[in-house]
Amino acid sequence: MEINNILTLEQLKPKLNRLFQLSGQKILAIEETWDSKQGTPVFTAKGKYTTRGWTEWTQGFQFGSALLQFDATGNSQFLDIARKSIIEKMATHVSHIGVHDHGFNNISTYGNLRRLILERLIERNDWEIHFCEMALKASAAVQASRWTSINNGKGYIYSFNGPHSLFSDTMRSLRVLGIGHQLGHVLMGEGDREISLLKRLIHHSETNAKYNVYYGEERDRYDVRGRVVHESIFNINDGNYRCPSTQQGYSPFTTWTRGLAWVITGYAEQLEFFDTLSDKDLQPFGDRLKVSSHMIRAAKATADFYIKNTPIDGIPYWDTGAPGLSQLGDYLDQSSDPFNNYEPIDSSAAAITGQGLVRLGKYLQDHNEIELGVAYYQAGLTIADTLLESPYLSESENHQGLLLHSIYHHPNGWDYCPKNYKIPCGESSMWGDYHLREFALLLMRLSENKPYSETNLFRKQTLVQKQTFVPKPFFRINPWNQFFFSETSEQLNAIYN
Repeated sequence: MEINNILTLEQLKPKLNRLFQLSGQKILAIEETWDSKQGTPVFTAKGKYTTRGWTEWTQGFQFGSALLQFDATGNSQFLDIARKSIIEKMATHVSHIGVHDHGFNNISTYGNLRRLILERLIERNDWEIHFCEMALKASAAVQASRWTSINNGKGYIYSFNGPHSLFSDTMRSLRVLGIGHQLGHVLMGEGDREISLLKRLIHHSETNAKYNVYYGEERDRYDVRGRVVHESIFNINDGNYRCPSTQQGYSPFTTWTRGLAWVITGYAEQLEFFDTLSDKDLQPFGDRLKVSSHMIRAAKATADFYIKNTPIDGIPYWDTGAPGLSQLGDYLDQSSDPFNNYEPIDSSAAAITGQGLVRLGKYLQDHNEIELGVAYYQAGLTIADTLLESPYLSESENHQGLLLHSIYHHPNGWDYCPKNYKIPCGESSMWGDYHLREFALLLMRLSENKPYSETNLFRKQTLVQKQTFVPKPFFRINPWNQFFFSETSEQLNAIYN
């Protein structure tokens, strides 16, 4: 990847504005045509959203997109769509015991809605705050209950494949446990045993960093630093690690780039979250550096791998080991080509990663790693610059997708391949569209010197500054944190009343 070191947010502003003009049209087009009896829109075929009966993991992205659109434009039509849909259709996702997708579905909906209220972009009402917080607490507990213990006394949140399966995807879905902890919630087990959501978050994060991320040393000395495996398999009888695996990648020994993206952004967000925790919160797990060191290591390794193994414009092919890449010549020294005849692009991996690189870059700059932080930040802007125009931005009124050239499940042949083409191209996905909107909103907020976050008033030093009032909309502390960790409604009332 060739990082544009002089690109600025100011230069991206026209593209960001254009994106949200198109975004609103796409959301309304889906609302006008989608039959909810079909389930959840997942990806497009011939420019129209369709579904795939695997899991309903994209529902939150559908309604969360409307909330992001309202946030970016102030158009209440999109807020109305989101509110109605969340009430009518999202309850089953809160109590869904069969998936690892709680952070995807429920943070994008209940989390975003709560954030908008706390940021005073929506008129405050207590019932809606409590409604969102109850949903998030329940979702966090259900997610944490999907637990497999391993032989080191720790464990992981297992995927929908079953207790033996650790997915890299869960690193971004994990954030719902952080919210649950910040809201003072715990998982109640047998005998009324209280199970810490923060403890499970930390242990899962450590397990993922140890087994799903490779570092080219010690156990991984045979492998490449920063490579990510989609899935790790464990023996649930004795808790021992068995082998790498993959569901959507080319092989267990190559890197599925969307899995890589989930890991990069997941660890960047976790690092932001840990900056909001007190030393008292972390005391049971060691000091702050001890707890966060594995996150920093994993985030840097995976970010470096992405930059090294991606074409110059920042958009990756679907798997870094896909066999057809050998037919593309020096493809890493060229711009990505979604219309090639050998291997598909996955633009959704770029939309996810771009946000993660910006967040990781800001985090490192805030922690005195200026040079590396700037490099990651500029890499994120470089990705945005590419995604926000042709051939990746969908400008046609006849196409319901926003981000073109997204891939869902290439090994299973689920993606639409146009006539006279050898590989899938030209289509969109609900997660790709959502994350492009989320990425664009982050950059828009940063360009206006506003955070994309709920405020982090759990910080002690902020709580003692009660006399300092921030005008509407209020934003303070850690402007890079989109993790939705914030005060409860009771804390807000105590601070501002």
